Amino acid sequence: MDNIVIINAKQNNLKNISLHIPKRKIIVFTGVSGSGKSSLVFETIGAEAQRQFNETQASFIRNRLQHIGVPEVDKIEHLNVPIIINQKRLGGNARSTVGTATDIYSSLRLLFSRMGTPFVGYSNVFSFNNPLGMCRECEGLGFVQTIDITQLLNMEKSLNEGAITFPTFQPGGWRLTRYTLSGYFDNDKKLKDYDKSELEMLLNAVEHKPKSPDKQWGKTVKYEGLIPRIEKAFLKKDSRENRTRKEALKGIIIKKSCPACSGKRLNSKVLSCKILGKSIADCASLSVDELLDFVGMINSKTYGVLLDELRKKLQHIIDIGLQYLTLDRRTDTLSGGESQRIKMVRNLGNSLTDLLYIFDEPSIGLHPKDLQNIATIIQQIKEKGNTVIIVEHDPDLIRIADWIIDMGPESGKSGGEIVYEGEFEGLQYSKGKTGSYFSQSFDFNQHPRQAQGYLEIKNASLHNLKNIHVKIPKQVLSVVTGVAGSGKSTLINKILPIYYPEVTVVDQALFASSARSNLLTYLNLSDIIRKLFSKANNVSDKLFSRNSLGACENCKGLGLERIDLAFMDDIEQVCERCHGSGFTPKILDYDYKGKNIVDIMHMTVAEAAVFFPEEPFYGVFNMLSRLGLGYLSLGQRLDSFSGGERQRLKLTRELNHSDGIIVLDEPSTGLHPSDTQKLLDFIDRLVENKNTVIVIEHNLDIIAQADWIIDIGPGAGKYGGKLLFEGTVAHLLRDKTSPTAVYLRKHLKMA
Repeated sequence: MDNIVIINAKQNNLKNISLHIPKRKIIVFTGVSGSGKSSLVFETIGAEAQRQFNETQASFIRNRLQHIGVPEVDKIEHLNVPIIINQKRLGGNARSTVGTATDIYSSLRLLFSRMGTPFVGYSNVFSFNNPLGMCRECEGLGFVQTIDITQLLNMEKSLNEGAITFPTFQPGGWRLTRYTLSGYFDNDKKLKDYDKSELEMLLNAVEHKPKSPDKQWGKTVKYEGLIPRIEKAFLKKDSRENRTRKEALKGIIIKKSCPACSGKRLNSKVLSCKILGKSIADCASLSVDELLDFVGMINSKTYGVLLDELRKKLQHIIDIGLQYLTLDRRTDTLSGGESQRIKMVRNLGNSLTDLLYIFDEPSIGLHPKDLQNIATIIQQIKEKGNTVIIVEHDPDLIRIADWIIDMGPESGKSGGEIVYEGEFEGLQYSKGKTGSYFSQSFDFNQHPRQAQGYLEIKNASLHNLKNIHVKIPKQVLSVVTGVAGSGKSTLINKILPIYYPEVTVVDQALFASSARSNLLTYLNLSDIIRKLFSKANNVSDKLFSRNSLGACENCKGLGLERIDLAFMDDIEQVCERCHGSGFTPKILDYDYKGKNIVDIMHMTVAEAAVFFPEEPFYGVFNMLSRLGLGYLSLGQRLDSFSGGERQRLKLTRELNHSDGIIVLDEPSTGLHPSDTQKLLDFIDRLVENKNTVIVIEHNLDIIAQADWIIDIGPGAGKYGGKLLFEGTVAHLLRDKTSPTAVYLRKHLKMA
């Protein structure tokens, strides 16, 4: 019972893996991307633990839990109840904030209901999600949506010509007849020629019966201006039609801070209740460390237990390196790393034991200094008697493991095996890429490139930046460092483009894509492959498209079936007819060089580089392999890529540019240390093409190879925003004030 026993795991690329995982230890799974870590940890161990736990629940609850399939494994024994903390961003809607996600806002509400003056009600009235407390104007959202008239109307056209751009208000759309048959307008008159009263009637008229409408006008039909009509039909209700018009709505809707509550979400009565001169909204707008200071000023023997609990929760957020966040920050604006740490905080206060915690790269977005806090928290979770499994690339977190399981030896079909299992001390002597990394000695860039001029930023003071004046050298690799929340991204991603609009920021944000977009469509190779199949089989190329004649009739080419559960959330499952390929089965009879179209979609980039040795395929596939993305499959949906994968994909489009300013925001995210050199080689080529490359990064291997370092800090939030250092790596290593210097010396074994 002291081990989790796995027998013959075959999920994805796993090659009949059997192993024993010790309980009540910290176990770190390592290996290159695509080696099988996630297949074993999340899709096998985590999925089976979650599935078995779900089956213990009553059917009413079970139907509302996430539906998890049975993993491909012969047997797993001695599993614990799992808590899976992944990188999936905390979604939620506009009503979900850091305060509500961590439950700190609930404690704050309780405090204000007991100690705030004047008394305005109990805890629930301080909730912006409660009708008693919310601002009536914005319904507790803090912002109001309104129609952007310039986007809704084309003033150069008449109603008959399609002056109203929104769907169903255009010529032929049924909603347009409410205006063309109303009798109020000359339907051939251009909107720019309307007088003030005509425009007012078109846009803002309240609902009423028109005086002399066209004879086709219905007897009971009423007239209403465009703006109130669109607001009622699309903005004030979550109808199916609203969801289908989402993209069109984006084009005409603008948000602005609520004029009634100034974005504070609560009504004036609730905001009048204060403690030491601050309302609950004032407290929610403070950074967590500032709020802790404020709570520390409140003295009360009666409510001492409540104050202690609130201080403890706030301290947990500080310990996890998120002291710069505010409680009113919306959860859908957090990064993947921030979301993951917020989920961590939820579990720090509980006293449950003998659980199975599973973490997915908790190091993401963290400076080595912040990693010490994460390591401490993971140790605390273990010391309560829990088992902690971590999928990780960061050397510092790998070092804290009691037991390491290294997957590999390569990615995809060349992975799925256990290369090493044992304690950290033995890892460096193992044959895998992880062992090779730890067995090498590290050096720094002792011959930096010389600047060819400078980009200059003066008196930068946005957010927490404290009037920074910095010069960024041109045509070299500059790395901007500092703890999370120190101001790096503000300086480079927000201030720099103001001074130099030509800057290209290659970030980890989602692609503008649909569920039908995949790697091949992103690379603009889909049409070429379809034509190859068309020519080889003498049939239409449309047969090889999931969006055309080749689409599976059951799932319409998506590969997934969406099941509408009425009042519950819809669920998705793999299409039973095409088994997830999206293609109608008869298409599989056609082949190109012995492979059908589904075989091509399942190929990895590395395999495709061999199968398609000609251009334009080889150059693109080879470039992706050089960036460490050889394990990706050609048919993989774009919305399934991690942040680091998305960024490296975007980077391929910049390689042939020259004389540009290229910003990369933490490009090492999700990279195995052995692939970091591939990324550095790629960046070197960008610089050799006379580009100015600026990298925001925590990775010490990349920092060590910079031509120029700009270090921001020393802390996060109000404790950051200062220029601590600018210069070469050699000079940084002699610096006595920079936290980055401390950890770089340690990494290079100079401390």
